[in-house]
Amino acid sequence: MGAVIVYLLPLIVGAALLPAWIILALFLLRGEGGVRKALAFAAGAMTVRLVQGVLFGYVFGAAADAYGESGSNLITSTLLLVVGIVMLISAITKWRQEEDPDAPPPKWMAILSGLSDLQAFGIGALLMVLSIKQWVFTLSAIAVIEQGELSHAGNVLAYLFFVVAAQSLVLAPIIVSAVAPTHAARMLDAMQGWLERNSRVIVIAVLSIFGAWLLWKGINGLIG
Repeated sequence: MGAVIVYLLPLIVGAALLPAWIILALFLLRGEGGVRKALAFAAGAMTVRLVQGVLFGYVFGAAADAYGESGSNLITSTLLLVVGIVMLISAITKWRQEEDPDAPPPKWMAILSGLSDLQAFGIGALLMVLSIKQWVFTLSAIAVIEQGELSHAGNVLAYLFFVVAAQSLVLAPIIVSAVAPTHAARMLDAMQGWLERNSRVIVIAVLSIFGAWLLWKGINGLIG
């Protein structure tokens, strides 16, 4: 289990640090019923990830049964290679200040202010379905877990860890707002302002470092 968690960490960091998700959650938290709406938003995204885990976990498991360990290694290495390439391309795109296809358009901010809890859940689910980067991170996490050859219970626990940890930067401000609502507003404003000012540098650094590492892991697995 420990080795699987180590391999999942770069995927978790990449998935968690996509700033659009954090900014949307912070925006929801600042409105009426913000904790409920932000929690519904996070729950929608996590529900889609759970469904993806069930569906593609079965597919990858069947592939491993059919082609053995070599087939499982091929799938995992290929996905890690793809994730590395996607992350490096994303870093270059961010560096060149091109529009991020996963970033929400400005009109979404106006739409979010009037969402119900159910609609917030639907938006979270829809964004997860439409985000190419999140698909890549999720599929790679499933492949890494399958390659770990854990028990069925171990696979489930490892994937649940990934699902929750990948949403950790969305869940953290929600928990703070629920536990200490009086002090949360000022902190959330400061957090959103800091994130908007520094997210470009942070994202470029994280995508470059982990993208290069995953690219190396993927190539090494394919030629090793």
